[in-house]
Amino acid sequence: MKTDIQLQRDAVDKVRFNALDVDLSVSLPIAGGPLTGDLMVPAGATGIVLFAHGSGSGRRSPRNRQVARSLQEAGLATLLFDLLTAEEEVVDRQTASLRFNIALLADRLVAVTDLVLGGLAGRPLRLGYFGASTGAAAALIAAARRAGQVHAVVSRGGRPDLAGSALADVRAPTLLMVGGEDGDVITLNYTALMQLRCVKELVLIPGATHLFEEPGALEEVARLAEQWFVRHLGGRM
Repeated sequence: MKTDIQLQRDAVDKVRFNALDVDLSVSLPIAGGPLTGDLMVPAGATGIVLFAHGSGSGRRSPRNRQVARSLQEAGLATLLFDLLTAEEEVVDRQTASLRFNIALLADRLVAVTDLVLGGLAGRPLRLGYFGASTGAAAALIAAARRAGQVHAVVSRGGRPDLAGSALADVRAPTLLMVGGEDGDVITLNYTALMQLRCVKELVLIPGATHLFEEPGALEEVARLAEQWFVRHLGGRM
């Protein structure tokens, strides 16, 4: 009997050979229980971006989805997925005990990374991470653990400082974006920037606060993320 992941690969292959876009809801089998994700692979994509959401958020985050649409329009594949199982999300909503478990979130991201590298998207794609808030720390830890296989990282309003000693082991070009009005988070990002030994850049979005809710702020995040990923993963400008 075929597994869920095999069936998903078959579905991707059937569409891929017709040179059409692939848009699937996927079940991601990992240790601890399956995770739910939304996979979009534009025809001709050469790169894929995995999204690591922030504390208390998930694959339906409107901010991450807006960025994902911009990446898709640039010819990049995207995978938005929940870092917690359905059962864990119930517990986390009641206790908030898992959303700050950076080690757990990084383990989940690494497990999904291995699925993608194993052919989830139907063909080999250069891989990158987009992390928000605490998800940025998980993305950087995962990038350190899969150095040489992760080719770009972007952080939006992230807490890269929570990646700790893993920052020195990140090899993927890393872009940190912070709201210009985000107070202490700016300092935390500068501190993390100094510990990174890869190609790196920190950009302050003028007038933006932590959630980038100000007019035009999230559009600027999407534009800069698109440029970074196209440069390092391929795609079209």
